[in-house]
Amino acid sequence: MTVLNDDIRRGEVMIRDLSKSFALKGQRLTVLRNLSLDIAPGESLMIVGPSGCGKTTLLRILAGLDVPDSGEVRIDGAPVLGVGTDRAVIFQEPRLLPWLTVLGNVAFGLEVRGVPRTQACERARRYIRLVGLAEFEDAFPRQLSGGMAQRVGIARALTVQPEILLLDEPLGALDAMTKITMQEELARIWREEEVTMVMVTHDLEEAIYLADRVLVLPGDKGAQVALVDIDLPRPRNRNEARFVKYRQNLMARFGLH
Repeated sequence: MTVLNDDIRRGEVMIRDLSKSFALKGQRLTVLRNLSLDIAPGESLMIVGPSGCGKTTLLRILAGLDVPDSGEVRIDGAPVLGVGTDRAVIFQEPRLLPWLTVLGNVAFGLEVRGVPRTQACERARRYIRLVGLAEFEDAFPRQLSGGMAQRVGIARALTVQPEILLLDEPLGALDAMTKITMQEELARIWREEEVTMVMVTHDLEEAIYLADRVLVLPGDKGAQVALVDIDLPRPRNRNEARFVKYRQNLMARFGLH
């Protein structure tokens, strides 16, 4: 029987000299080159950059879904050799099981780990409440809006109590108003759960709103990777002058105005 641990989670990430390339039309395309980075326990790190710069590849390596060509990733001092229960991944599509209710989907990850159904459902209900869906635990995925389905995906990931939450553009498919609401929810959940959060996004404003630091991966492989500290109080005001200045600075890094 799996025992759920309510102790404070860690989630420290160390990346050293990470490189990754892919074969493309008979040539090697390098998307990550000698990347080194430390992510503190409980930090919120956003990853931005143009398409093809290695954002999702980096996230998949952290998840243990891809293997680097060279370099290493360590979590709490242990090398990442594959997927692990210390990490949970949320994709752009929530990928819910259509034959299960909200409660069934959220409890599923616990049950496959051997947690008794009563205990799994009790913990699942806690996280369903956390994401504001207590009234929908008996609903099926087809009855949910896009934003609600993504909340279920977040609850499902948190229910297994990961040290690190890895998110690959989880809000990219949502309409503008729902996206803002979900950004606020993610900020609240991250603060309450004290989980390390690493998230890929194309939305620079979203990155500033959620991040302690923003990792900027350049499209030009000769350019330098950058780390931008976001020194703003929370909750953040998108119209505040310093917020706007951060947005302008990030846009300038990509030649935008």
